[in-house]
Amino acid sequence: MVTPDAPGGRIHSTDPFAIPDQDKSAVRRLRGRLAAPVTLWTTPGPSGLTVSSMLVADGDPGRVLGLIDEESDFWDAAETAGRFAVIPLTPADRQLADRFAGLMPAPGGLFAASEWTDTEWGPIPAGADTWAGCRLDANRPYGWALLVEAVIETVHTGASPAPLIHYRGRYNEL
Repeated sequence: MVTPDAPGGRIHSTDPFAIPDQDKSAVRRLRGRLAAPVTLWTTPGPSGLTVSSMLVADGDPGRVLGLIDEESDFWDAAETAGRFAVIPLTPADRQLADRFAGLMPAPGGLFAASEWTDTEWGPIPAGADTWAGCRLDANRPYGWALLVEAVIETVHTGASPAPLIHYRGRYNEL
């Protein structure tokens, strides 16, 4: 990373704008020490968001729970559509994850740089063989986010490669 005040414009291996650990809340530091799956949530519209604060609960019916930014375009579209897709991402999807997290430019829109397969729950990246179609069931404020609960209506599982994991602010893989 190049910083304007770096002597000779040197490249740094750290983010000069990152909040030092000692200045973060204890809860945020704890959350950062828990490995989380990196998933993409999409909805008709289309809209999408990278989500790592989520879990799947087995049962009859199976459910998905996630913490979503209430002010995101994704939430507006998901609330309107009443449904969304959840796609676990792989190490090959790092740029896709960054694009939908708002960390990388998306010229032409979020869905412009990749190929997609339309489903009634939302677009799925072409080639993704594992995903779930979910029907929105409930939501409520939860911490700094919105807790979204959904019923899993369909599940597609394939021979997916290892998952993309988020741990201590970085992507990792198994």
